[in-house]
Amino acid sequence: MNLGVNWEEEHRRTLLEGNAILDRSSQSIARSQAVAVESEQIGTEVISELNEQRERLLRADRRLSQTDEELDKTRRILNVMRRRILMNKFILVLIILLEIAILGAIIYKKFI
Repeated sequence: MNLGVNWEEEHRRTLLEGNAILDRSSQSIARSQAVAVESEQIGTEVISELNEQRERLLRADRRLSQTDEELDKTRRILNVMRRRILMNKFILVLIILLEIAILGAIIYKKFI
């Protein structure tokens, strides 16, 4: 009977150890699942934030393109204005030289 009792106690001890191992494994799996759920939530938040940043960057890129187009138009307008100013200065110089020539001719005719 002593051998049967030892075997029963050994069997019971082995079963208790097995149950303890199963409990620890279950707790470990539960912790792993909680970490996985938390990681998934963080990943979802990161993806959402990255999507918002992408949209902001696209809007900024569109605004930059529009600004670049407007700057090109402004440069063209300024170049046209610059050419007109130079042309006006050239015409003004010609008019002044013509007036000086006429004035010189009048003075020459009057005194000579």
